[in-house]
Amino acid sequence: MQSRQRRSHLGLLFLASQLFQVGLDNIPPVTLAVLALNVYLFLFPVAPLLKTCVSVHQVYRFNEWNRLLLSPVHHADDWHLYFNMVSFLWKGSRLERRLGGAWFLYVLSVFSLLIGLVYLLMEALLTALTDDQSYSLSCAVGFSGVLFALKVLNNHYHPGGVTYVMGVPVANRYASWVELVLIHITTPGTSFAGHLAGILVGLLYTSGPLKTIMKRCAGLNDSRVQPCRPVLQVSENSCSKGSAGNYRAGDAASYTGGLTEEEQLEEAIRNSLNDRSKRREAPPPPYGFNLPQEELRARRLRWLYT
Repeated sequence: MQSRQRRSHLGLLFLASQLFQVGLDNIPPVTLAVLALNVYLFLFPVAPLLKTCVSVHQVYRFNEWNRLLLSPVHHADDWHLYFNMVSFLWKGSRLERRLGGAWFLYVLSVFSLLIGLVYLLMEALLTALTDDQSYSLSCAVGFSGVLFALKVLNNHYHPGGVTYVMGVPVANRYASWVELVLIHITTPGTSFAGHLAGILVGLLYTSGPLKTIMKRCAGLNDSRVQPCRPVLQVSENSCSKGSAGNYRAGDAASYTGGLTEEEQLEEAIRNSLNDRSKRREAPPPPYGFNLPQEELRARRLRWLYT
C-alpha cells in the first residue's frame, strides 16, 4: 500500500496547479487549512493506510476509535487526494462563504465523526442481516463521505439548476443519489456504505434534527435568533431605533436587511460564532471568488481496503 502511495506525485502537482490558478488569497481560511491538512497527512501520514482506515472489526473488536479521526484525512494515493481536494475546494469555498468560517469548521468536524459512526452502524447491520463477515472487515479511507454530505448542503442552500454527473444532466436535488449509484457501478471497490453515510448525515443536517442539536451544543437557541438580535450582538447601537422584541412591523425589512427567516438564522449563527472567534484571534474573513464548474468531480477516486 505504502509503496504505491509513494510511487507518483503527479496528482499533487495537478492539485498545486489548481490551487495557484485559483489563488491562495482567494481560498477561504478554513477550506485552505483543511486542504493543507489533507496534503500534509498524505506526505507524512500518522500511520500506514491499514492502520488509519475505519472498519467495524478494527473499531469494535480492537477498540481503535481513533480511526474515526484518522480515516477522513488520509488517502490511498495522490490521485485519490487530488480528486477529493478539487471537489472540496469548490464545495468548501461556497459553504464557508455561506455559513462563516467558525460554523463551517464545526460542521466539518461533526460530519467527519458522525459519517464514520453511521458507516460503522450500516456495516454492522449488514453483517447481522446477511451473516457475512466481509462487511465488518471492509475498511474505508478518504474524504469522500464528507464530500457527499457537503454536496447535500450545497444543494440545500443553492437549490435549483442542473449538474452533470458523468456527462448525464441531473437536477441538483437528485445529483447526490445519482452520483452514488453511478460511481458504485462504474468504479469497482468504492465504499458505497461510506458515500451513503455522507448523504444521510447531510440530510440529517438539512432536513433532520442535527442542525438543531449542533446549535444547542454550541450554546445557541431559538431565543437568541430573532430579527435584529444578531445585529445587537455585534454593535450596541446598530438597532438604536428599536429592540429585537419590540419594533414596528413597517420597519421589519430594515431590521432584517431583506433576508429570509432561514438567512436570518444563519446570520445569527455566524455573528455569534464570529464574536467568540474574534476573542480567540480567529483568521480573517474569507475572500469571495467564483470557481469554475466541477468538471472533474465525477472522476473522483474512491478506495476501499479490506
